[in-house]
Amino acid sequence: MRRRADPARPRGLTLIEVLVALAIVAITLAAGLKASAALTANTQRLADVLAAQWCADNMLTELRLTRQFPPVGDSDFACEQLGTGYRGQLVVRPTPNPNFRRVDARVGDPQGQPILQLTTILPRL
Repeated sequence: MRRRADPARPRGLTLIEVLVALAIVAITLAAGLKASAALTANTQRLADVLAAQWCADNMLTELRLTRQFPPVGDSDFACEQLGTGYRGQLVVRPTPNPNFRRVDARVGDPQGQPILQLTTILPRL
């Protein structure tokens, strides 16, 4: 014999159960938004580093192609990549062998925050 449902007993979810379910959904959505914001920031950082590397590579390649033996000292340069202007600095230092110079190309964002540094050794030709 099957029991019939008690008509006095309500069916469905209680208010507490609904609130707990809503809280779980809200926490999950907040975590998803935070993760997507982190991915967006990482993508922008990757684009900045890539563009800064192009700027530094271009400056160091220009020195090699013009066969310059740069004097010791610091000099500034500007570069535009992907529609953004970057500020850079060439830092030239002597090496123990006077026929070589160490050249650091440091690139920063438009506000001057450092992004990347590339280093090469240039010979006297």
